[in-house]
Amino acid sequence: MDHPLTEEQARAERLAREIDHHRQIAGQAEFIWTWDSPSGMRRAARRAELFVEHAALGPGRRALELGCGTGVFLEKVARSGALLCGIDLSIDLLDKARDRVAALANVRLTRGDAERMPFPDGGFDAVYGSSILHHLSLERAMREVFRVLRPGGEAVFAEPNILNPQVAVMFRLGLAKKYWGVSPDEMAFSRFRARRALEDLGFRDVSVRPFDFLHPSVPPRWIGAVSRLGRALEAAPLLREIAGSMLIRGRKP
Repeated sequence: MDHPLTEEQARAERLAREIDHHRQIAGQAEFIWTWDSPSGMRRAARRAELFVEHAALGPGRRALELGCGTGVFLEKVARSGALLCGIDLSIDLLDKARDRVAALANVRLTRGDAERMPFPDGGFDAVYGSSILHHLSLERAMREVFRVLRPGGEAVFAEPNILNPQVAVMFRLGLAKKYWGVSPDEMAFSRFRARRALEDLGFRDVSVRPFDFLHPSVPPRWIGAVSRLGRALEAAPLLREIAGSMLIRGRKP
């Protein structure tokens, strides 16, 4: 008779599946994640600007990037002059990140589990990340984020919005998950769940807003116009709820 897995065994199996998935996609990760198209690069640049702005990053500030992957955002955020540490579970992705940030003196990399981070309490002024929380136990990961932030520290994350029609299809349909390179266990969530999780953990000034109507497949000649339209839609009640992403912010008191 098979015995049900303990919570710790189930977590270990989930992490093993994530490691295996990212080993398989490491060579084409940026293509799968759509950061390498012209509009994808525009989207990445905007996210990096949001991280820098809302985490108040600059010289003398220490920040942690959760799930740094191939280093796309480390490279961009490093221009702020902040001291950055990137953590990721996948050694295959970290190898790509190492090549990307090798010349950046203000960036270091660590392999580790975002749900059990190898950092002391209160060691960072800010923690940020792009499309990482939906790979994790949201509550467990944000509890760790809260722990490693100093009092007054900022958490800033950009995540896929499950209320967006394409995102819903990507994460809920088996064949679509395979087509878009979604790992077996990752699952997007709503802004309502995100807000509740942060508030329950003790974060203050919590804000979760939908943003980003610029699709990665938009042709270069249309990027400017679509970006301007997207900014208008982000301000439109109801319509903004189906934006592709959401920006999650919270402060440790």
